[in-house]
Amino acid sequence: MKFLVINGPNLNNLGRREIGHYGSNTLSEIEDLIRSKAEELQVEVEFFQSNHEGAIVDYLQSASVNSSGIIINAGALTHYGLSLRDALLDVALPVIEVHLSNIHAREQFRHHSVIVDIAIGQIVGLGSHSYLLALEYLAHEINKGT
Repeated sequence: MKFLVINGPNLNNLGRREIGHYGSNTLSEIEDLIRSKAEELQVEVEFFQSNHEGAIVDYLQSASVNSSGIIINAGALTHYGLSLRDALLDVALPVIEVHLSNIHAREQFRHHSVIVDIAIGQIVGLGSHSYLLALEYLAHEINKGT
């Protein structure tokens, strides 16, 4: 069982951008935490980050073929990334949307997600733990179906 962990624009700058909102962990450190949890759950994870929506769409179209689910922090694409939304629909895999900060307690434009209605869940505001909870839930749901 393999899960794709996708991060969108500006998440490559974690650890040095808006630490009050996003915490001090770098993306690499968050990936290490996810990797450790994946080993514990006996699942495989594959990471991808891009600042470009088209690159994420291309990645989804190629990498989803041998995958069981998707964990995505689309960053700002959350609010307007319609081609990303369409690509997530097209791959027909379970998706969990995650955000380090609580997007519902921030600026009004962050409250809307074009992904949430096609996701099986959304986890926000729990920092890097959001990814770990998403991974645990996906692994549980996929195992339940087998």
